[in-house]
Amino acid sequence: MDSLPTTPAPRTVVQLPDGTHAYIDPHALPQQTGPQVVHIHQAAPDRTVQRIALGSGIGAGTVAAGVYFGPLLVGALTAIAANLAILAFLAVALTWGVVTMVRSVGGENGRATAKNVRKARRR
Repeated sequence: MDSLPTTPAPRTVVQLPDGTHAYIDPHALPQQTGPQVVHIHQAAPDRTVQRIALGSGIGAGTVAAGVYFGPLLVGALTAIAANLAILAFLAVALTWGVVTMVRSVGGENGRATAKNVRKARRR
């Protein structure tokens, strides 16, 4: 057992101010005592809220809910809007069909009825 190599201490990769990366012993890094800094401008657009939530210490449950329910809400609203658009289109198409049918089929009686309806609207 004495002849086995010892495991090295874990290393951390950090980015230096000049942009290069270096391995540093985590014990050599200064301790962070202040709040965690979150750079919002570097976050992807769909993750900004989650990064703000994590940075303010709200918790992973809130972030998970935002990640799960955000797209779910968008999908549900899109489905509702699509259904309403289809129903509106059907209403217009059916109304147009009924009006066209009544105009083509209704002879003298149709004209008289239309005349009575026009008079009733004017009153």
